[in-house]
Amino acid sequence: MPRRHRAAEWAGTLLLLLVLLPALWLVQMSFRTEASITNGTFGPTLGNYAALAGGGFPASFANSIVASTVATLLSLLLGVPAAYALTRGAIRRRRGIAMWVLVTRMAPPIAFTLPFFLAFSWLGMIDTVSGLVVVYLTFDLAMVIWTMRSFFAAIPPSLEEAAWIDGAGVWGAFLRVVLPLSAPGLAATGILCFIMSWNDFFFALILTRTNAMTAPVAIVNFMQYAGWEWGKIAAAGVLVLLPVLAFTMLTRRYLVRGLTAGGVKE
Repeated sequence: MPRRHRAAEWAGTLLLLLVLLPALWLVQMSFRTEASITNGTFGPTLGNYAALAGGGFPASFANSIVASTVATLLSLLLGVPAAYALTRGAIRRRRGIAMWVLVTRMAPPIAFTLPFFLAFSWLGMIDTVSGLVVVYLTFDLAMVIWTMRSFFAAIPPSLEEAAWIDGAGVWGAFLRVVLPLSAPGLAATGILCFIMSWNDFFFALILTRTNAMTAPVAIVNFMQYAGWEWGKIAAAGVLVLLPVLAFTMLTRRYLVRGLTAGGVKE
C-alpha cells in the first residue's frame, strides 16, 4: 500500500475517533454512578436507566417521537408535490417562489417565537403535541421543497414524457417514475427533517409545559439547583441518540446517494 494511502487511512481513523469520542464518553458515563462520575472512578450500574423508566421521561420521549414523525411525514407529503410543481410545472416566477420559501428558513427561531406563542395561546394549542407539529412542519416544509427541487431537476424529463405516452398521466408518471428515481433524495430529506424536529429545544421549551414536553427539554429537568444528575443526563442523552441512529442505519443505503445526488443547476 502506498505511503500516502496509509497516511490517509490513519488520518481518517483519527478523525473518526474524534467524532465518536463525545458519544462514546456519553455512553460510558450513562453506566456509572453519580459518585464514580464525581470521583473519576468506574462504578458500573443500570440505575440511571431504571430511574428514567420510572419517572416522566418516557412520556416526553414519546412526545418527541410522535411530533417528529408526524411533522416529517406531513412535510414530505406536502413538500414533495410542491417541489415537483415548482420544478416541472408552468408556474410564473417559480424561482422567486422558491427563493421566498428559502427565506423562511433564514430568520433565527427567536423571531418566530412571539407570533407562534400568541397564536397558540389564542387557539388553545400551548402545551400540545399538535402545536409542536405545526411549528416543525413550518420549517421542515421549506427544506423539503428546496431540497427536493434539485433531485427532481436531475431526472430527465424524457422519462416522464415516455410515461405520458404510455397513458400514465401526470400523477401516474410522478408516482411510478419520478418518486422511485428520487428515493435517495426522499430518504436523505426525511432524515434531515426528522433530525431537525427531534433535536429542537427552543420551541419545545417555550411552547410546552408538562403534557407535551419533549425529550430534550426533559433532560434539562435533571439540572437542578441542588446539583446536576450527570448519570441521568447521560442516560437520557444516549436514549435520545438511538431513534436517529436507528432511522439512519435503516436508510443508510439511500442516505449517501441522496446527499451526493441532485447537485444540478436549472
